[in-house]
Amino acid sequence: MKLYMTPGSCSTAIHIILEELEEVFEAYVVNLPAGDHFRPDYVAINPKSTIPTLVRRDGTSLTEVTAIAYWLGRTHPRAGLWPDDVESESRLVEAMAYIAGTIHGQGFARIFATNTFARNPADYDSVRELGRDIVAKGFAILNEAIGTRAYLAAEYSVADPILFYVAFWADKTGIALPEHLAAHYMRMLARPAVQRVLREEGYNTASLGKSSGREGRAGG
Repeated sequence: MKLYMTPGSCSTAIHIILEELEEVFEAYVVNLPAGDHFRPDYVAINPKSTIPTLVRRDGTSLTEVTAIAYWLGRTHPRAGLWPDDVESESRLVEAMAYIAGTIHGQGFARIFATNTFARNPADYDSVRELGRDIVAKGFAILNEAIGTRAYLAAEYSVADPILFYVAFWADKTGIALPEHLAAHYMRMLARPAVQRVLREEGYNTASLGKSSGREGRAGG
């Protein structure tokens, strides 16, 4: 398989899942600032011009981080990364959709891609502030949902790397993580697969999670 990804982005979640599954795959870096996602060869693979894209063994492309995570979980049943009861399945789909669609798509997107939400630079600060408000509200909701469980579904699943990538962004941007999400973030950072992926993507893992472990929050 081939994973088209950008280090430190939502595609990091898929990279982690593939590493957890011990899958053999080829990684291709898509340079978003350089506009690689609009190149004709990439558009032929993914007309949405988004990342990540997983080109599977049959040559078909699968896009959207939640869809790829779900497919990987379902197609590797022995790994136990996807539950087999409908209630747990529904709750994980609910969490992944909220993380990718709201916390990422409405919150962090306003922080990282402010100009796509406002044409006037004078509005940028208010757009970023709204983004941080959306992220904070989303984290509060997920903090309540996960509670004292180790992972989103009690047992580790493909949804946890998706929660991890937004917590990772919080760590890098100084956004506070509430208590239970901070504990989840530290738990994820301790996983060998997560450590390997972050190092492969160019991050110093020793510098991450310092505030999370000490104060129950994430800071850059």
